[in-house]
Amino acid sequence: MPGQEQSGECGHDRQNMHNMNTEEKQENHGNGQQAETGKKKKDNGLKKQLDILNDKLAKEHDDYLRLMAEFETFRRRSAEERLNMVATASADTIKGLLPVLDDCERAMQMLANSADEAAREGTGLIYTKLMDYLKTRGLAVIEAKGKKFDTDFHEAVTQFPASKEEDKGMVIDVVQTGYTLNGKVLRYAKVVVGA
Repeated sequence: MPGQEQSGECGHDRQNMHNMNTEEKQENHGNGQQAETGKKKKDNGLKKQLDILNDKLAKEHDDYLRLMAEFETFRRRSAEERLNMVATASADTIKGLLPVLDDCERAMQMLANSADEAAREGTGLIYTKLMDYLKTRGLAVIEAKGKKFDTDFHEAVTQFPASKEEDKGMVIDVVQTGYTLNGKVLRYAKVVVGA
């Protein structure tokens, strides 16, 4: 029965095909699971690498900001030190010129009653020019005479009995003029205080 053999062979072939398809599906399903597991592992690995790189980037950014802040602080401090050096140098120079101002003041007092008008005018002119220049550099006279004695600006060289009650604790006379430079005392005014 050749027809039956064919039909048996066909059935057998179909069964084999079905078995092969089932095995393939199982293999593919297994392979799919493996591929999916591999993909998840790969994604997790990439995620970890991304997290590590983000952490490194954040750390580098933080270090950069700190370095910039330190540099800005250094730059500001250097500029302040430079200004202080210039101010100190100018203070020393101006302090060296104060005896010249004192001499001019004494000369003008002596020449006040002199008949020599040219000497009076010349000395006054020199004093005025020098004082005007020093004022542009921040020098100011400490006003003392007739003011209340203030240890922040005045240095008492002596006390003198006050003729009136309201003169007690007041500056009666100025022995040496005091000066401030940019608001800081350069030289205290030496004064006589009423007692």
